[in-house]
Amino acid sequence: MPDVRYPALYQINTRVWLTELSRALGRRATLDDIPDAELDRLAERGFDWVWMLSVWQTGPAAQAISRAHAGWRAEFAATLPDLGDDDIAGSGFAIQGYTVHRDLGGTEALARLRQRLQQRGLKLMLDFVPNHMAPDHEWIDEHPDYFVHGSDADLARSPRNYCRVQTRSGPLVIAHGRDPYFDGWPDTLQLDYGNPELQQAMIGELQRIAGQCDGVRCDMAMLVLPDVFERTWGIRAEPFWPKATAAVRRAHPHFRFMAEVYWDLEWTMQQQGFDYAYDKQLYDRLRDAHARPVREHLHAGLDYQDKLARFLENHDEPRTAATFDPDRHEAAAIITFLSPGLRFFHQGQFEGRTKRISPHLVRAPQEPVDARTREFYENLMAVLRQPVFRDGAWTLLDREPAWDGNWTSDCFIAWCWQRADGERRMVVVNYAGNQSQSYVRIPFAELSGRTVRLKDMMGPASFDRDGSDLVARGLYLDLPPWGYHVFEMTAL
Repeated sequence: MPDVRYPALYQINTRVWLTELSRALGRRATLDDIPDAELDRLAERGFDWVWMLSVWQTGPAAQAISRAHAGWRAEFAATLPDLGDDDIAGSGFAIQGYTVHRDLGGTEALARLRQRLQQRGLKLMLDFVPNHMAPDHEWIDEHPDYFVHGSDADLARSPRNYCRVQTRSGPLVIAHGRDPYFDGWPDTLQLDYGNPELQQAMIGELQRIAGQCDGVRCDMAMLVLPDVFERTWGIRAEPFWPKATAAVRRAHPHFRFMAEVYWDLEWTMQQQGFDYAYDKQLYDRLRDAHARPVREHLHAGLDYQDKLARFLENHDEPRTAATFDPDRHEAAAIITFLSPGLRFFHQGQFEGRTKRISPHLVRAPQEPVDARTREFYENLMAVLRQPVFRDGAWTLLDREPAWDGNWTSDCFIAWCWQRADGERRMVVVNYAGNQSQSYVRIPFAELSGRTVRLKDMMGPASFDRDGSDLVARGLYLDLPPWGYHVFEMTAL
């Protein structure tokens, strides 16, 4: 399966999906029960990747903590008013072992699902959690030195970041997994990247995972960077990711790594061997609803932008439909998914779901489908299937005030796509809550002397313009709040 330059990924909450299938089948569903028709639909929509969240084995220790944690349980009850213990399986990121969960059908069922995906040209992405393991992972008995240890004084001083664990070697004080800015995750134990043997063991886990899928999304990948790890734990560590990515690619040259990353470390992760890094900066700027910071973000070089994973929601973020009003949602989606990079969509996004589902839960609330949102994404995915958006050349466009003193040109973000065969597209967005006007410069000198038809692929607009005027002065735009066009440009 050759890679396209700008692929599309769909994230699925595996356990929630199988719970819904179980209800329909009247028995426990496994990965083998995922209908071929659903996989066909993903391929037909234009996806290249399917990320199956939470397929690995979890255990009773983390599950018990999830069920007993008052703060988490309140969050779960807000999602599921009829919450029961059976709905709380424990976090999919508190991994007891990197084997496919027995309730999902085990390793053989995953292999069969992967084969069915491959038959449809779809690649499989799975989770890798580098920072921590579940409290009942076998390493706590077999290799307690793989974990960050503490003292009784640490436990007394910081009980949210340490716990006492019973092991075959006797009781030990072990740190909970955490990042440097928050209390630890109480259903996890922190791995010690200062231990070279632990690093080799985790590379071994990655190599085994790489035999079962085409890529991994690495949870909080920046936490094991040497400077971050030392800042968090006061422990020196050698770089992990360059060794790990190189080791996997020796056996699987086309394997892909995606980093969940924050704190302006996206470029760092790309340099460490990652094919894609979360573009949380673009998401935050779109949420803040100011066009200029978004436009400035898009000024970055394509060597950086091409390796960003661009999203409006995922299992960690609030639902888009609950965060953006409908008009701004559409404008933000046009910017996010028609820009360069990996286009990253989340299960429920197309239907306008509003309730985020914690990765501790295995059931989703019943929510109605929002017809407007579904129609918008059907149209957008049809546009994204066009080759010009998947492997074309992208250029950010300049704007000019529509008249002296008209500041609203600053509200526009505009860019174009072009292929060698002459296919051209132009995208313009008024990312503001006010009506705005602007001229947008067109970089296609070959259009001079031609009549140019501009047909909006996301709406009914269609009109002809003089190509010489477009090149010399630009396209005049007058758009309502959060208005946008996705123009097919054809020389007549």
